[in-house]
Amino acid sequence: MRSWRAFIEHRQRLVGEQTRIKNSLRGLLRGHGVNAPKGLWSKRGLAWLMGIAFSDPFAGLQRDLLVERLDALSCQLGRVSSLLDQRAAGHPGVCLVMSIPGVGVRTAEAVVAYLDDPGRFQNAKSVGRYFGLVPSQDASGGTNRLGHITKEGPSTVRRLSTEAAWQGIRRSPRIREYFQRIQNGDPTRKKIALVATAHYLLRVMLAMLKTGETWRQEAA
Repeated sequence: MRSWRAFIEHRQRLVGEQTRIKNSLRGLLRGHGVNAPKGLWSKRGLAWLMGIAFSDPFAGLQRDLLVERLDALSCQLGRVSSLLDQRAAGHPGVCLVMSIPGVGVRTAEAVVAYLDDPGRFQNAKSVGRYFGLVPSQDASGGTNRLGHITKEGPSTVRRLSTEAAWQGIRRSPRIREYFQRIQNGDPTRKKIALVATAHYLLRVMLAMLKTGETWRQEAA
């Protein structure tokens, strides 16, 4: 289980590095007044990028090195994702959690790997504390103030569960209704409602892993 978690985190680091290189390439183009086309990271887009004749030789070499690193990262990510996909396909918990609209394999595997044994969580609320999605408390001077979320535990799960919440809001009326109820029509509460929805999905995942039940869309 520790090895599985470490490999998931390794993939996240590769994705992060890939994103930084793409941002560097876009910044290089902007710095030389070049507008990037749509689909820059497709084969056609990368061919266009390599065909740019920079007047500055330093810019040309920087482009070449960044693209070479991007190609290498793409190959590494392919190998890493392939092995993770094999593990996920044979894990009943991952397949179960993926029945939730918006929850993909990367989110499901991260949640299952870090939950490990669902029975060690006494109740659904404890999963929010474990993943750092509950608000911090300042109980001093006779008052009890709620602040930002604690952000304890694995940041990978928080990030992926938030992304899954966005997808779930788009795809599931049930998840969208939960989000809208928390937001209560207030645009300033959008981020609060999104975090709350991610917390809700994690509680649902824990319950599903405990009971073995798949997602029931018709349940209110």
